[in-house]
Amino acid sequence: MPKKSSKDKNYFTQATEDAIIAYNLAPTPKEKEKIYHKGIHYAFFKLTENIIHTFKFYYTEVDHIEDLQHEVITFLLSKIHLFDPSKGAKAYSYFGTIAKRYLIISNQKNYKKRIDKAPVEELYKDDTYSYNIDDPGVHNDPLSNYIDLFVEYCSENIYKLFPKGNDAAVADAILELFRKREEIDIFNKKALYIYIREMIDVKTPKITKIASQLYDIFKDNYIFYLENGYVEFE
Repeated sequence: MPKKSSKDKNYFTQATEDAIIAYNLAPTPKEKEKIYHKGIHYAFFKLTENIIHTFKFYYTEVDHIEDLQHEVITFLLSKIHLFDPSKGAKAYSYFGTIAKRYLIISNQKNYKKRIDKAPVEELYKDDTYSYNIDDPGVHNDPLSNYIDLFVEYCSENIYKLFPKGNDAAVADAILELFRKREEIDIFNKKALYIYIREMIDVKTPKITKIASQLYDIFKDNYIFYLENGYVEFE
């Protein structure tokens, strides 16, 4: 297999973020277009491609995934002026979150259309799409939906929530377990602690402390989510 180029591996870099800032500051449409094609388009293309395939957002009204990418990229461009680095957000996380939320809504809507229209026997014949209610691309499980939103919120605000020492790094290592929850088949507490220590060299009491803080955020806001159907993290 051919090796991936460094461009493929590092498609959304600080240079991309700088280009987005320059795009927003550019005084004319012509300058914006030049900056976009030179420094932003490839990053948006790869970002949307990776999110679509990672989370299996395959329920779409268009015939080709590239068309779906175009939809999402157009949506990202409509929100690009809202990116404000002074608020502490990184462009990769900011636009990744926007793209994911757009695709979740679109995916759920189109999934429902397919279920409503398709005869029951057809749901088991389609090799292209899975109609399993547990399909990670569908996100019908309220807890799974909430975990995604919880991880996004904590990741975006990690330095505000954990400003001391290496607390943010420990919190991110714990959040990584949530991000990879579908790939992890270890649920033994001791094994999970070892897993976290492989990512960051800290003692168990520190992991317990940060995990407890994350749990408080998770628990309080999950109750609100179940009662109201949306999140309002404070």
